[in-house]
Amino acid sequence: MSGSPPPQDHNHPQPQGYQPQPQGYHQQYHQPQGPYPGGAQFGPVNPQAPYGVDPRSGLPYSDKQKMVAGILQLLLGAFGAGRFYTGHTSTAIAQIAVTWLTCGIGGIWPMIDGIMLLTGNDQTDINGLPLRPN
Repeated sequence: MSGSPPPQDHNHPQPQGYQPQPQGYHQQYHQPQGPYPGGAQFGPVNPQAPYGVDPRSGLPYSDKQKMVAGILQLLLGAFGAGRFYTGHTSTAIAQIAVTWLTCGIGGIWPMIDGIMLLTGNDQTDINGLPLRPN
């Protein structure tokens, strides 16, 4: 290093009150890497599985939630609401028919189905994708 100050860049003058950087000093900037803003890496992101992947089957999770399907089925099972939510239209229509044709006695089927939706591990949507955990 010599005792003389570094040459001034006339396009970008040194701001008032700042010391010039020593010669040989190179500030290195790098673009952060990663899929999230700021470059943070929280794990591999699969665009085909925005809600994650089921560890048992390896299939991506459905956009439908297990809790929502089960509660809809428990509260509005006579109308097949939980099965309409998951896309199983024919099952929902059958539940409506059985419930109404048996004057409500067949309402046991939708109630048991709602419990199975909440507690079962193999519940899927119409596309065969596992329902998202709560």
